[in-house]
Amino acid sequence: MRVYLDHNATSPLKEVAREAMLAALELGGNASSIHEEGRQAHALLDGARESVGRAVGAIAPMVVFTSGGSEANNLALKGAPAERLIVSAIEHPSVLEAARGSGREVDILPVDGEGVVDLEALERLLKAGPKALVSVMLANNETGVIEPLRDVAALAHAHGALLHSDAVQALGKIPVNFGLLGVDLLSLSAHKLGGPVGAGALIVRDGLALEPLIHGGGQELRRRAGTENLAAIAGFAAAVQEKRLEIMALRDHLEEGLEGAVILGAKAERLPNTSCFAMPGLSAETLLMALDLAGFAVSSGSACSSGKVAKSHVLAAMGVAPDLANAAIRVSLGWTTTAQDIEQFISAWGRIKARRKAA
Repeated sequence: MRVYLDHNATSPLKEVAREAMLAALELGGNASSIHEEGRQAHALLDGARESVGRAVGAIAPMVVFTSGGSEANNLALKGAPAERLIVSAIEHPSVLEAARGSGREVDILPVDGEGVVDLEALERLLKAGPKALVSVMLANNETGVIEPLRDVAALAHAHGALLHSDAVQALGKIPVNFGLLGVDLLSLSAHKLGGPVGAGALIVRDGLALEPLIHGGGQELRRRAGTENLAAIAGFAAAVQEKRLEIMALRDHLEEGLEGAVILGAKAERLPNTSCFAMPGLSAETLLMALDLAGFAVSSGSACSSGKVAKSHVLAAMGVAPDLANAAIRVSLGWTTTAQDIEQFISAWGRIKARRKAA
């Protein structure tokens, strides 16, 4: 029986989300129509907006539903009123590529050896030019390292800048509160916490003007045109109401059992479900194949869209030596993970390590 330990890539659909989606599919109406069927669909959409907003301490009108985290990130970086962008070096490609494609000046904010943003460098960058939008993720998808977002917010706002944060990996794993974080824009996604692929949201501070990426109808308060994906949004709303993961003990037990492994970002505060580690001298691709054959679904934190292992810009930004970075894999736990899964993984790790010694 296979063991799934790649929840940061996508988490299996929770039953509560599946049921909500099936119920939404039965409605059949368009939420923009004024007839009874349309009003029922609109009511479901309004309820979902309330649920998602409440989950992150925001009011419903601040929630813009999108097709996922990547669209939310693009909408924030291309639509926010700013003359230039400051993005951290460890951002998800959907932030880095959106910044490069925005037509605006882009500055890259460095991180330290644990993957935490350099606040002194941020202050220098903020002083160096016109009004900026700063984009710093709440938690990194590869290492799980959590960023000091409140400190980033204080600096950004002191210099008249806006702050966007990609909280896709954080939602459902640690507390995420829009107001307490001090951000102006916050990206979310459903499928990282047991909701469906194809639904996400951008939380927009009340009163902040946003230029839409998609023009057309008046949906989403004219911030994102197009008929909403009601079934996926319903699944998102159901999943986001579930209890937050309490899984750190399993993650810590996993790392204790990884004899000979180097844990990356270990000295920083991290997500409770994420471990990025390497076996020096063994490539990530070889290790991933061995684990897959042993029945474990894990990933390289640097897996690219082609399904191959690519160099990690995150580990490079942290200054991790290339030979160690090329050996790094990511194990990410989730709502289906059991203690038995962890024991089985530790045993498999030991067998692979023993075979390597014998070779």
